[in-house]
Amino acid sequence: MSSSENENLKPLDAATLKEMTNRFESNPQRRLALNAVTNMGIDAAAHNYDRSRLLQRRFSVTVKQGKVTNQKRSGRCWLFSSLNVARFIAKREMGISQQDFEFSQSYAMYYDKLERANYFLRDMADIIRSGESIDSRLVQYQLETVMGDGGQWTMALNVYKKYGVVPKDFFPETISSENSSALDTQLRHVMHAEVCRLFAAHEAGNDAQMEQIIAEGVERAHAVLTVCLGEPPTSFDWEYTDDQGVFHRVGTITPVEFWKKFVGPAHLEDYVCLVNDPRQEHPRGHKIAIEHLGNVAGGDPTEYLNVDISVMKDCARRILSEKKIPVWFGADCGPFMDRKTGAWATDLFDYPSLFGFDNGLNKEQRVRFGDSAMNHAMAFVGVDVADDGTTTRRWRVENSWGEDIADKGYFCMDDPWFDQYVFEVAVPKSLLPADLIAGLSQPAIKLPAWDPMGALA
Repeated sequence: MSSSENENLKPLDAATLKEMTNRFESNPQRRLALNAVTNMGIDAAAHNYDRSRLLQRRFSVTVKQGKVTNQKRSGRCWLFSSLNVARFIAKREMGISQQDFEFSQSYAMYYDKLERANYFLRDMADIIRSGESIDSRLVQYQLETVMGDGGQWTMALNVYKKYGVVPKDFFPETISSENSSALDTQLRHVMHAEVCRLFAAHEAGNDAQMEQIIAEGVERAHAVLTVCLGEPPTSFDWEYTDDQGVFHRVGTITPVEFWKKFVGPAHLEDYVCLVNDPRQEHPRGHKIAIEHLGNVAGGDPTEYLNVDISVMKDCARRILSEKKIPVWFGADCGPFMDRKTGAWATDLFDYPSLFGFDNGLNKEQRVRFGDSAMNHAMAFVGVDVADDGTTTRRWRVENSWGEDIADKGYFCMDDPWFDQYVFEVAVPKSLLPADLIAGLSQPAIKLPAWDPMGALA
């Protein structure tokens, strides 16, 4: 370290610390805050009683879904939420809307991770061939983030289109799917070892061996997944009794046939992902893509159309009001959330009064400085619309955290919170105006793998 750098690292001295302590102790408001927080915790002390009390839980449009799902100790919210949209459609098609029904999230997890192993190793082989060093930012980022549980709407649809879906009874949860950290760790070990071998083969000038290394790595991932999750069914016998008491025997059906027959009528494959990237250098009406982000080789690329937040709201409202089906979305779920009561509102907690200052970052600044990014996916199942027919006031949200919290697992989102913390919605292409549809045919703006818009739910 140079002498000039040493001079810039000014130490915190005792006199400054004493001045700060004296100012704190002389402030009755901060002394009161100290007493409250040390006994109650931050959120309980900052909880805005009136805002919580006045947040209405009624909605002018509601899609009845039934019992909520529970992802437990896993990061599979994007699979749970997308399958929650799919199960609503399937229940409607079968006429079992009044009954409990779930698709197997473990089945989707199995094939996502298997495909992701192949995608990752092939992508890493290309990265290695391009000349990236082991300690480059890209290689280290890829090694750090490989085999997490998170994903995107397009990634989920890639799995469903290729492998279909099965009812949960035919491929139930296991210890490793409900608490996925140990499974992910083992898969990560496999991927790290194979990348090490890929680098060694390339450095030895034996690129022909890289294909064999990839094949062995995918087979090892397959072994880990099958040991931990079981062997997925390739077909099953399906029969059910509808809400009118009529028995239906479908017979033997494959997962892909089940998807096409009972979910296909909604044409979820034609949906596009809208995002609200608040950074001004990324223009509205243009596509955004994240380099090296994907799961199924040969599947649809993970791309988003960047739009104003008002466009996202309008599309979500119209899907709920006109099509009467849930809407998949991704958000930064942590800020201003009361998990117990199931509420999101930008003034639900009064942190400025508690601590004596307001951080004052807007949405763009929070994204730029690492303070906010999408981290959770859910489904809108209701909206309250003002009398003008277009202005949204609040949103009903189907979460996947079980029914022991909130309104039996359903949350309420105040509309201003949507503006600040919702980042993505999946909508039918047909709902977009002509100028935005035209933007879908243009090349996407490529952002690096670590860009915050590549955050996975």
